[in-house]
Amino acid sequence: MYTILIIEDEPRVASLLMNGLEENGYQAMVAYDGLMGLRLFQTHTFDLVISDIVLPKMDGFELAKEIRKTNPHIPILMLTALGSTNDKLDGFDAGADDYMVKPFDFRELNARIKVLLKRVAGNTQELPQELVYADLRIDLQRKDVERNGISIKLSPKEYNLLLYMVENAERVLSRVEIAEKVWNTHFDTGTNFIDVYINYLRKKIDRDFEPKLIHTKAGMGFILTDKL
Repeated sequence: MYTILIIEDEPRVASLLMNGLEENGYQAMVAYDGLMGLRLFQTHTFDLVISDIVLPKMDGFELAKEIRKTNPHIPILMLTALGSTNDKLDGFDAGADDYMVKPFDFRELNARIKVLLKRVAGNTQELPQELVYADLRIDLQRKDVERNGISIKLSPKEYNLLLYMVENAERVLSRVEIAEKVWNTHFDTGTNFIDVYINYLRKKIDRDFEPKLIHTKAGMGFILTDKL
């Protein structure tokens, strides 16, 4: 049975989440502020974290960063009323794997939880030590990135995006595919967060190096290749 930590300061929402999760076969614990959530995380074993952002004592962004310091793999789903593109980018930068905006449909939340848990279970199989494309090297164990021997610092979502692009090098990736595979969300044509992250990667991976690896295919998406 999976155990889920809920960090939510509104008792009504916390109760709704706990009851819904328990009805679907999960165990759940609730913290009503960020500091309590961190303490519970440090003293218990959880399989997934659901966190609000606007919390007393420690906000959800800082909480996610603290959790990531001790456990880089546990799925973190942010569930919040903050729905702007910048809020989502900040959440992913802090270490969130998924992001849902209130009000929410519990059926969708449950579906996303299942995908996140399945992804973690699939990652338990033995992985290769590194991925290499041209002069780009990704250390999969340490999550370090180098190009031409020079270390490149990436945020968690930048790393996940680059990893997916390297795993699918020489293939055009649509925004829809990237949203579903990297962010575990449906692509919203009203936002440009994928383009924002592509630009982040370009500045770090390509700006000071040749050949350029990340390219835009107009009307189709993006491709990682050294052949253009």
